[in-house]
Amino acid sequence: MDIRTKLENDFMKTLQAEGVDGSEVEGIKPLPWYPENLAWQSNFSRNQLRKNQILERFHEFLKLQNEIGNITRQEAVSMVPPLFLDVRPEHFALDMCAAPGSKTFQLLEMIHHLADPGTLPSGMVLANDVDVQRCNLLIHQTKRMSTANLIVTNHEAQNFPSCHLNRNFANGSETQKRELDINQLQFDRVLCDVPCSGDGTLRKAPDIWRKWNTGNGNGLHGLQIQIAMRGLSLLKVGGRMVYSTCSMNPIENEAAVAEVLRRCGGSVELVDVSSELPQLVRRPGLKKWKVRDKGMWYASYKAVPDNRRGGVVPGMFPSGKTYADASEQNDDATRAQLSDNGNNDTSENDMPVLEDSAAAATILDDEEVSTLPLERCMRIVPHDQNSGAFFIAVFHKLSPLPASAFQQKKPVSLREKLNSSNIQAESLTTKVKEDENVEDVKPVDSVGNEDVTMDDADIQAESLTTEVKEDVNVADVKPVGSVGSEETTTVDAGNGTDETILDAEPSETLEKKEKDETQPSTDTRAEPETNRGKRKLQMQGKWRGVDPVIFYKEEAVVGKIKDFYGIKDSFPFEGHLITRNSDMNHVKRVYYVSKSVKEVLHLNFLAGQQLKIASVGLKMFERQTSKDGASAPCIFRISSEALPLMLPYLTKQILYASPADFKHLLQYKSIKLGDFVDAGFGEKASQLLMGCCVVVLNKDNKTLSEAQADPSTIAIGCWRGRSNISVMVTALDCQELLERMSMGVEEETDSSLPETKTLTAEADEIVEAEEGEVKEDTKQP
Repeated sequence: MDIRTKLENDFMKTLQAEGVDGSEVEGIKPLPWYPENLAWQSNFSRNQLRKNQILERFHEFLKLQNEIGNITRQEAVSMVPPLFLDVRPEHFALDMCAAPGSKTFQLLEMIHHLADPGTLPSGMVLANDVDVQRCNLLIHQTKRMSTANLIVTNHEAQNFPSCHLNRNFANGSETQKRELDINQLQFDRVLCDVPCSGDGTLRKAPDIWRKWNTGNGNGLHGLQIQIAMRGLSLLKVGGRMVYSTCSMNPIENEAAVAEVLRRCGGSVELVDVSSELPQLVRRPGLKKWKVRDKGMWYASYKAVPDNRRGGVVPGMFPSGKTYADASEQNDDATRAQLSDNGNNDTSENDMPVLEDSAAAATILDDEEVSTLPLERCMRIVPHDQNSGAFFIAVFHKLSPLPASAFQQKKPVSLREKLNSSNIQAESLTTKVKEDENVEDVKPVDSVGNEDVTMDDADIQAESLTTEVKEDVNVADVKPVGSVGSEETTTVDAGNGTDETILDAEPSETLEKKEKDETQPSTDTRAEPETNRGKRKLQMQGKWRGVDPVIFYKEEAVVGKIKDFYGIKDSFPFEGHLITRNSDMNHVKRVYYVSKSVKEVLHLNFLAGQQLKIASVGLKMFERQTSKDGASAPCIFRISSEALPLMLPYLTKQILYASPADFKHLLQYKSIKLGDFVDAGFGEKASQLLMGCCVVVLNKDNKTLSEAQADPSTIAIGCWRGRSNISVMVTALDCQELLERMSMGVEEETDSSLPETKTLTAEADEIVEAEEGEVKEDTKQP
């Protein structure tokens, strides 16, 4: 019985008839707009779940399933944006601002939808977040998915690298460059859930009432546009991007969407998704709004005083017009009055959030109405469908973005305009003097030519003229003189500067580097061609505090693992194994990556390690460090996460257990070979080699090969010791499996086992090591 069936047949009927705290409420129900009844909503408060006796069993069920990873608890409305992405298993998807990871989890579910046992989808998900601590939370959330199709990175979203590869000057051998299918990072789907003021979460975060002010949304407007533009530049032509916020502020929503459309011209369109998710109640986007700043309401940009034009920009208004000559149209008295009002020292924080709109000063002028199809945006409000508030816009990329999309002119103030002619003349003269070839100087007008187009990968979002802060940590780059230190990175200051502007003609920067020295690589062991430089390359990787990603190519060790478990030759091993430890003699964990992730890792290496990878791959094998583990023929055991993928390919070290014996293993954690209910099972177990083994539950009298190919098969990793079999899964996993078995397997008596059962010293050591693994840091070792 699966979780959905249990919710429908057990909890839904039981809780519906119960009265909680003296009132009858609809306890749980499926969300009508979520496909296949895979999302459910609970109307119980946190206090009710914790303190009410009636809800105790339901609460324990939620906690256990959430910890195991079978369910994810999140705000219902935040599940909406990934649904509009229309992700399919073959897609490359990017989650630009992914933490804490609930939406990333949804994307992974879509990628793995309908995948056969032992197979991986051809697509992948790349989840990114700017904050290291939030990346750790993201890794913890997605770890429960046990996927080989995920990469977690740590970058500023607006400066996310595209890993553009110039094959003439890239690292690696010519064979590697020819075999690589991709030459830059581009995605079929991009989720752009940008940072916002969060005023749509007032119901669950009432403290926002006290902290909120208009400066929050105005201050984030520019960053939101930068992130959205970067997302569109990384999106493939024909791809779809979803822009979303948990805010109702039009400055963060419709204004940002309108500005993106204006910059992209006809290369991007807003998609009308009104026919998708028909049971989701939504409202159309706004076509007109005013901008509030320092206690004033402005209906158009020409009403904004000069001293406030740094914080209020044209893109915040429906039309987006700059009104560069507005200062000439307004008389001096009006301009002076506006300046006085703008200099008001009263802070928004000192003003009540709810105020009489009639009392607020308003500069009306001509109220603007956007001509863009912003009604295609979606506004979800709490009182329509008992949810939080959310804003969603869906973009479709029709063609490469124009170069002018990233060359926006700064709004001209009155003071700047008065001095512009002198400054422009002086700067132009200086420019001509500095350039050796006067004919190479382009006229100013040619910069904004909308007919000029560039490849998206050669466009740096918004801040192309500034150094990318996240791409190379300047503080982490050591000068050339410090290369000899054991704790230094291998990238010198010159390299760091060259790689900051990732997409601006990489051929020039890489050509210069190749003349000077060899670039450091992510996998110096796997790619020996890169070790020919004069300096000894360190093995810490490019990014300080982040372990390198190294392809694991120890053929002797891999061969021993394949022989010990009898892994079929049809399982793709070559090029799919990685480790995060540069010392091949002390590798503790070996990870497995899908073909799509492997391609991205190779691209990242050849392009100069532009991606700061926090986590990648599915943990497949782990070195057993116990005393008995060291003496086993194979010291690497199969991890629990990798069992679903590996099970169809195993031919050795595998046992088929009856429900009674399987249940006893979960209950007692360790059983002597002669104490199993089925004597034949104990005899087969004694014939296994000492070391890791897999025990499969025989619940429907299928053959072992049939059970291995069944996605619903339950299997656990165990350790075959000298005289016993010990379970190698956590206590939580054991508890969850026992509950699943109790739904479909009749209760068995324990009379066949001795009354007293204690863990042997060997089993105790193994189980403690396994449970201690869960408490480790979420970072990959």
